[in-house]
Amino acid sequence: MLMSERCVLAGGLKMRAVLVCAMAGVAASAWGQDTRDVKEPVIPAACVKLEAKIIAVGGAVKEADEANADTARIQEAIDKCKPGMAVELAQDIPPDLKGSAPMWGNAFLSGPIELKEGVTLLVDKGVTLFASRDPKDYDVTGPGTCGTIPSKGPCKAFITIRAKNVGIMGDGVIDGRGGAKLLGQDVSWWGLAVKGEPTDARPAGIPYSDPRLISASQADGFTMYRITLHDSPNFHVGVSRTDGFTVWGVHLKTPVHEPGPNDPRPRNTDGIDPGSSTNITIAHSWIDNGDDNVAIKTGVTHMSVIDNHFYSGHGMSIGSETNTGDSFLLVDGLVEDHTTSGIRIKSNVTRGGLVHDMVYRNICMRDVQVPIAISPYYNNGTTDQFFDPGFKGDRIPDYKNIKIENVTDLTTGDVLIAGNDEAHRTQVELSNVNIIGITPDKVHVKLADIVVSGTNIPLGKPANGEDLQVKLVETKSTAKAYACQGKFVPMQ
Repeated sequence: MLMSERCVLAGGLKMRAVLVCAMAGVAASAWGQDTRDVKEPVIPAACVKLEAKIIAVGGAVKEADEANADTARIQEAIDKCKPGMAVELAQDIPPDLKGSAPMWGNAFLSGPIELKEGVTLLVDKGVTLFASRDPKDYDVTGPGTCGTIPSKGPCKAFITIRAKNVGIMGDGVIDGRGGAKLLGQDVSWWGLAVKGEPTDARPAGIPYSDPRLISASQADGFTMYRITLHDSPNFHVGVSRTDGFTVWGVHLKTPVHEPGPNDPRPRNTDGIDPGSSTNITIAHSWIDNGDDNVAIKTGVTHMSVIDNHFYSGHGMSIGSETNTGDSFLLVDGLVEDHTTSGIRIKSNVTRGGLVHDMVYRNICMRDVQVPIAISPYYNNGTTDQFFDPGFKGDRIPDYKNIKIENVTDLTTGDVLIAGNDEAHRTQVELSNVNIIGITPDKVHVKLADIVVSGTNIPLGKPANGEDLQVKLVETKSTAKAYACQGKFVPMQ
């Protein structure tokens, strides 16, 4: 096929498919995104239906049930299930009593489990799969190594995936119980994380060990559909070395109950973190978790983030590790409601690399501290500082061909767009980007090449005349502010 005849429908999402046509003599649009034809997943038939034997009340398991783990029967069912089918976790309600009695089995309690090739874990509506609070269940390198500070070793994830075409689906809940006290200890998983937090006295913090909720690696074709995730001890979903990862209609809320005055807050409870992977779609999902809502780690290419809602968290993030590069991302139709950052690319000279061909468009924000942060200054903070921390290293952040268009923030916040040095200038295009009430003191730019059209962000030199080495190209535009009426709705 000749280049002039070539036309590709990039991604199969019906609501926001992007048509990319390479025409002779005309540069093709760089709408980098998932190259698969992604459609709404379908729940497979069940190979076995397991009925709940535990009654959870108020989202908690009774102490007496902690010894009644379902680990063995869940794992056995997974091991025996044929590829292409699901292990279904269901309520134990007699057929003649459905709808009349609330106190039937509605919960499963399990230690770590591992999904096998082609098998889906299906959690029915009204069912919660609770993770064990016994740290011994998660030991990897020896007894008593998980759930320690300082760390004595790694922890197994609650759900491990090292196989292809695996699914986690259903309208039920998977609860990591990160805020519940560990058995035999007077601390929760989150309590360990808070104890290990960096301070002025120990900037690197104290290493601690706690498990991720879901860990997938070499898991081509992994799909998450409609499932609800609560209270992971650490990252909720980590995916690496995977070609083809789909998240569709997932609901993630942590903490599910607001902590009391003596309870630790969640820490390092990232939502969805892909790394070293390609062909990823996160669509029609709701994430409220207090850390990075989505954090793209190093080595990710061809990713789509389509029509999602983010609440408490650190926003739509790339980094902090970008040393092997990230490329071809499309974020389209995002609503961010009181995240700390909005569009965030973060790294520094100890872990940076080339990030290029990123498109962010049709985005609504409110109560966001830093709506745009493209930073080579990352210093382990919740939001990015506006100055060089002075680190030494040769892994230089380099941000090229970043396009941000049709963005409206209903409340004012800071904007940071910076390059590391003259050889690594940041290149950004801002089109129809409006931040209500923004003033020059909120704008932090340096070593950047910026093309602007239809934006109200004041990008000129500061009043003190400091040379920020910014090259600004303004183009005429008649665009109106992107409309956000009706976009802000409660977490679902």
